[in-house]
Amino acid sequence: MRAEFFRSDSPDQLLGVATWDGPRARIDAEDEEVRSALHRIFRPTPVLVDDPALRSAGTTGPVVLPPGSLRWFLAVARTRSGAEGMAVRLVPEPHEAVGWDPAGTYRTFGEAVERKEWVAAGRSEARPAAE
Repeated sequence: MRAEFFRSDSPDQLLGVATWDGPRARIDAEDEEVRSALHRIFRPTPVLVDDPALRSAGTTGPVVLPPGSLRWFLAVARTRSGAEGMAVRLVPEPHEAVGWDPAGTYRTFGEAVERKEWVAAGRSEARPAAE
């Protein structure tokens, strides 16, 4: 998964890219200021997300996502980029398809994507128990 960063007024001019490689983001930017901003966006700290899909049944309010998961990567790209004066678009890697496995319906689509990205990053198929 790639996060491409740009200024809102010029979406065609790419400032930098962050790629999720499993536990952290790989950052690529030519400009030192942009690179520093991307490092601040992807600093390995938890992020609060107010997403009902992530809450336990019967709960309300934001959920804390610890660093190191694809959900965390997506959340920090969306929530922290505005404070750095940038907009973001999320782009799947073009050479990899997710596909659909009816036998794997016990996983949500997001979990299937995260598992695929985890394996593509060179890790074993087994996910850590903490996530």
